Amino acid sequence: MKKTKKLKQMICSNNLEFLMEAHNGLSAKIVEETGFKGIWASGLSISAAMGVRDNNEASWTQVLDVLEFMSDASSIPILLDGDTGYGNFNNARRLVKKLEQRGIAGVCIEDKLFPKTNSFINAKFQPLADTDEFCGKIKAMKDTQADEDFVLVARVEAFITGWGLEEALRRAEAYRQAGADAVLIHSKRSDSSEIEAFMKEWGGRLPVVIVPTKYFSTPTVRFQELGISLAIWANHNLRASIEAMKKISGQIFQDKSLVQVEGRIATVEEVFRLQGAEELKTAEKKYLPSKKKD
Repeated sequence: MKKTKKLKQMICSNNLEFLMEAHNGLSAKIVEETGFKGIWASGLSISAAMGVRDNNEASWTQVLDVLEFMSDASSIPILLDGDTGYGNFNNARRLVKKLEQRGIAGVCIEDKLFPKTNSFINAKFQPLADTDEFCGKIKAMKDTQADEDFVLVARVEAFITGWGLEEALRRAEAYRQAGADAVLIHSKRSDSSEIEAFMKEWGGRLPVVIVPTKYFSTPTVRFQELGISLAIWANHNLRASIEAMKKISGQIFQDKSLVQVEGRIATVEEVFRLQGAEELKTAEKKYLPSKKKD
């Protein structure tokens, strides 16, 4: 089954589905091996892995390069965190064309201004995009896609920027009418009250995606009860790797030795396995000329 079809089925499923964050080929492979059915290519995580801020400092073509490795390393669908679409409707529709060429199953765009700022940094001071302009961007992207199953998720930032439920509903409905396949309702509260209020009024008009980074203590079963289609664990592999690297680097710096860390990290053989070293050995036997003794 096509990756696009797999992602669309997840979003349209009656059961709550999950995407796990990855930010390079290695983490994408680990996410798939863990058992997740889909990957969230996080803008925050990809930019952080490059050592830059989540403010579109990494160009969209640099992000595409990372996505190509992620797509090659995995067989499950990838939903890109596409920020604002990297510009106006013209930039956004070119993005869709390039994502499809690389086997990316869908993209999520948010209704803020380019260059974007992460939603958890000074959120109330971030202006929202004009609704009509954003709807035009959605229409352009949907008109451009060649694969009918390619997924476009419209991310509503009304709660994040303090506009409230009425504005969130107004924008979500406009994006639905513009052709979005799903809406992502974002919230920075430590509880799910905003999400619950939205779902009560929304009435299942379109699949809803959430990112429970801040309201992580809400029982997952509650999301199922509310009728949420897809939950995204948005940045946790990146954050886990940062913590692990800081501890191991600190230990080695302090000890000037590897004795205390060797048993706490992946073996070199595990690295080779994830890289597919065995496949290359098999391929070499098949395709390289055999060595003959004189």
